[in-house]
Amino acid sequence: MDTIITEEVNAGKRKKRLLVSIICLVVLAAGIWLIRAYFKPALTKAEFTTAIAEKGNIENTINATGEILPEFEEALTSPINASIRNVAMDAGNKITAGQSILTLDKSAAQTDFDKLKFLIESKENEIEKLKLDLEKSFYDIKSNNNIKQLRISNLTDAVSNTKKLYKAGGGTKENIEQAELNLKVAELEKQQLENEIKSKQRTMKIEIREAEIALAIQKNDQAALKRKLDLANVIATRSGVITWVNKNIGASIKEGEVLAKIADLGSFKVAGSMSDNLLGQLHNHMPAIIRFNETQLRGQVINISPAVNNGIVSFEVQLEQRNNKQLRPNMKVDLFLVTAVRNGVTRVVNGPAFKGSDLQDIFVVSQGKAQRRTVKTGLSNFDYIEIISGLKPGEVIITSDMTAYKNASEISIVN
Repeated sequence: MDTIITEEVNAGKRKKRLLVSIICLVVLAAGIWLIRAYFKPALTKAEFTTAIAEKGNIENTINATGEILPEFEEALTSPINASIRNVAMDAGNKITAGQSILTLDKSAAQTDFDKLKFLIESKENEIEKLKLDLEKSFYDIKSNNNIKQLRISNLTDAVSNTKKLYKAGGGTKENIEQAELNLKVAELEKQQLENEIKSKQRTMKIEIREAEIALAIQKNDQAALKRKLDLANVIATRSGVITWVNKNIGASIKEGEVLAKIADLGSFKVAGSMSDNLLGQLHNHMPAIIRFNETQLRGQVINISPAVNNGIVSFEVQLEQRNNKQLRPNMKVDLFLVTAVRNGVTRVVNGPAFKGSDLQDIFVVSQGKAQRRTVKTGLSNFDYIEIISGLKPGEVIITSDMTAYKNASEISIVN
């Protein structure tokens, strides 16, 4: 026969089960605490790097890439269409003004020069012929004019004689009218001839002037070609170092094509480039820091290119120490542009411990332990990061990457 379980018995069993559960949880928590206390994370001093917080100045920088270039570089171009005959100097050689770098084959240009010379002689002969024709034509017209004048004088006398004869009763009015008509015709012919003389003179002078202008143009072309021929032996116009030269002997060269480059290695600049996403922060006279081989130089941004190519904006940096002996053409350097400066702030050496956000969890070293602490950061550069709050000057922090200990609040430091 089944026995009915009372409510009091059930309640007692529930209390017992609850008590057992609580005791198990307490034991488990105590075990975890004991294990964590026993297996507390520890580091040796050789496993991390530290830095001491200090008061100082800090510059906020953005990164760019840079290349060292000569501040003054001259490109020597071909004055004519030619081919390279001989190369006298190679890249890297020092050169002085007047030294030959390379020689061009100028036979084709010389042929053009000789042809132009013959054209000039032909044009000079043409002008001389025009002048002779003008003189002859003027002489012929003038002679005809003199003949016309003599005829007019003769006809004038004829008119006078006809009138006298008519008064004496020996002539007619028709004779007088005919004589006067002949005189008038002769005067008109003379006037026509005089106009022809003037027109012929103007025409001949214009033709001569046009020929003289054409001759002057040809002579200018000849002089320009002569200068180009003189430059065909490519020589240095200044002292310096050859940074590049076309050594392809026999290669065809077009007029204006670069043959060699000469640089003054006593003065350098930096050709910089950066993403156009940072273009809003870039401006002229912006301070810049250049680093290479443990050397640091300073300068300022100049000549920002208005064009953006493939998401890259270009600019130049003028160095304060342009003649640094360690600078070399085409040398790659680290370039940092200063966007802001703060003085007298708390700063620490930048390192992998800082991930870039304003609030950072770091470990402060004190009395053989590293304790987690949250700090607020400000400006940063490749050397330092500003600590706005959470750290005092003189305190020591770990600058190594502590991602593996992100859940630890305290780490023991052992020797």
